[in-house]
Amino acid sequence: MPQQPARGTRLFTVTADTLVAVDFGPRTKRRPPGPYGRLFARPGTRAFTLANLLARLPMGMFSVSAVVMIAGTRGSYALAGAVTATGLAATALVAPWTARLVDRYGQARVAVPATLVAALGSLALLLCVRYDAPAWTLFAAYAATATTPNTGGMSRARWAHLLDGDPDALHTANSFEQAADELCFMLGPVLAAFLCGAFFPEAGTLVGVVLLVTGVLAFAAQRSTEPPPSGRTTTGATTVTPPPAPSPLRSPGMPPLLAVCLALGAVFGSVEVVTIAFAEAQGHRTAAGVVLALQAGGSCAAGLLYGRVRFAGPAEDRYPWCVAAMTALLILPLLAASLTGSLLLLSAALLVAGMATAPTMITNMTLVQRRTPDGRLNEGMTLAVTALLGGIACGSAAGGWVVEHLTPTAGYGVPVTAAAVALLVALAWPGVRTAAA
Repeated sequence: MPQQPARGTRLFTVTADTLVAVDFGPRTKRRPPGPYGRLFARPGTRAFTLANLLARLPMGMFSVSAVVMIAGTRGSYALAGAVTATGLAATALVAPWTARLVDRYGQARVAVPATLVAALGSLALLLCVRYDAPAWTLFAAYAATATTPNTGGMSRARWAHLLDGDPDALHTANSFEQAADELCFMLGPVLAAFLCGAFFPEAGTLVGVVLLVTGVLAFAAQRSTEPPPSGRTTTGATTVTPPPAPSPLRSPGMPPLLAVCLALGAVFGSVEVVTIAFAEAQGHRTAAGVVLALQAGGSCAAGLLYGRVRFAGPAEDRYPWCVAAMTALLILPLLAASLTGSLLLLSAALLVAGMATAPTMITNMTLVQRRTPDGRLNEGMTLAVTALLGGIACGSAAGGWVVEHLTPTAGYGVPVTAAAVALLVALAWPGVRTAAA
């Protein structure tokens, strides 16, 4: 009686014209891809995501590079802060108009020239600093960088176009985009500080310009995933220009969402300033960047985990809970600073507190997308980013005032107060909790 081959061996049977291999070994089942695997299995998504990440990284580099470059050559942090504040104010004014043009005429047609203008502004700032030009030229040059398109918003608009009708996949995509934002704003300042310190003061700005232009050009080249512009509709041989959709500011529920973004921006701006001041008071100013990076890292990890969760109820129901969790966790840094004075414990507290940031921002952006009229998605999301930038400026000023007139420890009360204001708006304004039609 012939023996059965040992398990795992191959038995080859040769016939006149075939060679058959019989495998007696165990077969393993392939695990189905997770939500992120299914997301990036769609054609073209990896290409535009990688290009967008390359273009988004400089967003966390430019302000730090400008401060180091100006303060290092002019010897004035006040001048450096005023120049970057001017650029922030110009961005708040120009960015919504740039986003409106992107919606109307397409990402590639608008983003590329807008990026080139912004790149010329950064190079002009570099040359003005390098050759000791008058101070007013620094303000003018940095204000020109306000045309930088909202690369994160354009990426989210592509996901919304590709995943139309699939809310679960769109939730995963928004979670990934928020985690990418946190990662870029975590690595960008560290990379800028390294380049400016290891090479020359202008190195951070130069590398940032190269990354921005290269990333936007590569992103714009991915035409297969680009959402169609809303400015023209082709019917047969006729091209029709429809009337523009109503402004996102007029959409029900949008003003309170922007008010929450303003308050959340104050949280981010005040935490940054107060943490730097606290670390300096402890004699470890150089460690402030690492401490802030831990907060961003906690947010990044929480965002990726949040994207894997499937929620049964609408985003309107969980939004106040996200803001409430963020408010509660921000008490931890205040307690760590006031009760222990330990920078190590403060780092741990900021790491935990950061874990509520990404879920809150993901839910916020989801609600902004739902309330933005068709054809104005880039503009709606840019308005949210503009509100965040305005809040960051206000939070930085408030945190700096408290640090200077009271103590760095007391400064951690500013982000708690700002988060509490955001929670009150989310609870008291019915438009936030009412589902979009």
